[in-house]
Amino acid sequence: MKQLIECVPNYSEGRDKSVIDAIVAAIQTVEGIRVLDVDPGEATNRTVVTFVGEPESVCEAAFRGAAKAKELIDMRQHHGAHPRSGATDVLPLIPVAGITLEECAALARSLAERLWKELGIPCYCYEAAAFKPERKNLAVCREGEYEALPEKMADPARQPDFGGAWDEVAAKAGATNVGARNFLVAVNFNLNTTSTRRAMAVAFDVREKGRKNPSGEGWIPGTLKGTKAIGWYIDEYGIAQVSMNITDIDATPLHVAFEEVSAKAAARGLRVTGAEIVGLVPKRVLLEAGRFYLEKQQRSLGISEAEIVKIAVKSMSLDDLKPFNPKEKVIEYLMADDPHGLAQMTVEAFTRETASESAAPGGGSVSASMGAFAAALATMVANLSSHKRGWDARWKEFSDVAEQGQQLVDELLLLIDEDTAAFNRIMDCFSMPKGTEEEKAARARALEEATLYAAQVPLRTMEASLKALPLALQMAREGNPASASDAGVAALAAVAAVQGARLNVRINAAGLTDKTPARPLLERADAIVAEALALEKQVLDEVNNHIEL
Repeated sequence: MKQLIECVPNYSEGRDKSVIDAIVAAIQTVEGIRVLDVDPGEATNRTVVTFVGEPESVCEAAFRGAAKAKELIDMRQHHGAHPRSGATDVLPLIPVAGITLEECAALARSLAERLWKELGIPCYCYEAAAFKPERKNLAVCREGEYEALPEKMADPARQPDFGGAWDEVAAKAGATNVGARNFLVAVNFNLNTTSTRRAMAVAFDVREKGRKNPSGEGWIPGTLKGTKAIGWYIDEYGIAQVSMNITDIDATPLHVAFEEVSAKAAARGLRVTGAEIVGLVPKRVLLEAGRFYLEKQQRSLGISEAEIVKIAVKSMSLDDLKPFNPKEKVIEYLMADDPHGLAQMTVEAFTRETASESAAPGGGSVSASMGAFAAALATMVANLSSHKRGWDARWKEFSDVAEQGQQLVDELLLLIDEDTAAFNRIMDCFSMPKGTEEEKAARARALEEATLYAAQVPLRTMEASLKALPLALQMAREGNPASASDAGVAALAAVAAVQGARLNVRINAAGLTDKTPARPLLERADAIVAEALALEKQVLDEVNNHIEL
């Protein structure tokens, strides 16, 4: 899985567009970075920029943005309504996919150290990146704001985690607060009331802080950890809402918040009519919600990602107030790779592209597509079986099979494009220079590496396609008898994929100058074919037992 993190730096400039544009431009000089939002505020004199990418790229972009802010913003002249301590005031790293909060904390600390060593910017580390427990709270790090920095930097107990004495750089750039935190989901729950007071009562019921104890001593905590909430009335919609920030989506997933707010609202005679996500969300937030509601319905979870997201949207009525387009709200979809890949083509377009005079896509990509169809058919039988009348008690059994099948479909769809990319990598080697002995040697090494990779990719196709066969066998034996022929076609397609991919393993292995790494590939390929043929026979025997005339 690709690692993705989000960075949401806040810069102490919200009025001078040329400065804001220059900072954003510096961020965008890093390849692979996607700037998702730029939100300047005139009263606060502060701009919030949101960008996403892989960890190394995000850290580099964050560094370049801070360097440009140091160059263009003079904190000695800064005034605004929002608390601040530096030109780059806060610099949080947020895990989105494939990376943990702890890993982001380590990256944040390294980034803070680099800002100090290379730019001379003093840095405090906060939240998950904090070195001191009290500095988990950003307010502690920023206490006294920019104006208190000379005094704080002279006090050993309050000095930055990275930084020295107050100097010209600190006077101009201030101090930056670098941290790591979980993704914050901002969501409003729509109520069938216009009463702000009643909406606030529901907010008090659920938010972690809760409400003041009527006795005047302490607070009565709410039911949802990692949440902050208030009630308000929205003129635009003519309704009251519970407005919530979920600061810990592990402790309180979105669907858990929706269910709890709905329950507390119902206890007060109210109804949640839907929810409104403000800003962006990681994909897993919607996938977790979709799976939760599918399980409640005792329906198979082995459906496409798009269908799972659709279930989440409809179950929480995320489109209650306005259309909800996942492609515009989900970070991973905004960061999606080339939408023009082979796997994104229609069947007709892929077929005609294969038939063209171009050498790619070729047999490797077609083999991967047959493997994907095999896994898809086995998955289809599992899903049909989970819905079969009278088999309701077995829904989980078939759902588990369908989930395995969907994972194989995803893997094989990726291999369609990967196989063509591996072929193109070989072609690129032939355009490398060969004017000198050194260039010839480099060209030969690159060609050998590319050829070995081109043999390894179809072996991955073989491994994935082989895994579809046990699923087809299980469905031929235990699935809906009316779909037995589909299980049989799944087996035939899987074996075709295995044998086709084996030819690609062999032809690329034959092109290697050093045959040593080829031998284990060929041995494994032969073993997979033997295993696949044996499983195919078992599947077809089961299928034929079902459809004897």
